[in-house]
Amino acid sequence: MAKLFEPYEIKQTIFKNRIVMAPMCMYQSDLEDGQVTDWHRIHYPTRAVGGVGLIITEATAVQPEGRISSRDLGIWDDSHIAGQAEIVRLMQQNGAKTGIQLAHAGRKATIEGEIYSASAIAFDENYKTPKEMSFKDIEQTIMAFKNGAIRAKKAGFDVIELHAAHGYLINQFLSPLTNKRTDEYGGSAENRYRLLGQVIDAVNEAWSGPLFVRISAHDHSEGGMTPEQYVEMCQWMKQQGVDLIDVSSGAVVPAKISVYPGYQVPFAETIKTHTPIATGAVGLITSPPQAEEILQNNRADMVFLARELLRDPYWAYTAAKELNADITAPVPYERGWV
Repeated sequence: MAKLFEPYEIKQTIFKNRIVMAPMCMYQSDLEDGQVTDWHRIHYPTRAVGGVGLIITEATAVQPEGRISSRDLGIWDDSHIAGQAEIVRLMQQNGAKTGIQLAHAGRKATIEGEIYSASAIAFDENYKTPKEMSFKDIEQTIMAFKNGAIRAKKAGFDVIELHAAHGYLINQFLSPLTNKRTDEYGGSAENRYRLLGQVIDAVNEAWSGPLFVRISAHDHSEGGMTPEQYVEMCQWMKQQGVDLIDVSSGAVVPAKISVYPGYQVPFAETIKTHTPIATGAVGLITSPPQAEEILQNNRADMVFLARELLRDPYWAYTAAKELNADITAPVPYERGWV
């Protein structure tokens, strides 16, 4: 059997294959309320019907001021649980495991009002200058992640992923390019990691299922983080019970990035080799042979697809045909998938 279609188990949760739908913002919530809409009810279950093993829904804000946009999904209030539970039910009944990405945009929030970051530095001239977070702000945000995990558990999600990548709040603390603090949350790697470490501990108090963390393994800028530097932090994450590192890169500061098929896979491979911890590879992975090569050569444990699943919700079926793998069709589709 193609390794892409081998089951994978984490903490008694069995994923039917190694295909993961990576989080992608849809910007389809009604203005300001963070609620699930009909778009989400169609978009996510369609990929479950298509055969994806794990679907991680879009960045979901743990605080209203932590939204990337006013149309982001939210998990900052109990009123969000019912809608989230509905899309979980629809995905699960169509054979997919479900994940939620708990997120806070920090200085990259584009909402009205005050925004927050590790340091009072704007992303660029098009963004507002954030307020440097006080200890109280940090404490409230850590509790917001914990409460988000509690609500995610009530909604029935199988996996939680913490968003510590793409220049959002936790990433802003991790990178020396955006964290200029002189207190216990800035300076050394240990100090810059402190917020993420405290978020992991807080989430673990409420959550016992699979826990992923998405990182930007390379800042693509002089003086920024590199995969080799992240190895140490990933070792700390593993010690805290994180199960898988979802390895992306960039976006903490404006940077020119050389993009090509599989350009981030070596970062996942570096972390997997030197931690070791399970990793997910992401970044212009489009073809089934490319995904299979990553797994066969032990460069990652799961393959995260993003835009390719926007183009082809049935990519898993396409991959099974190309790799000569058996795949169970949804009963109503059997006549077409033979």
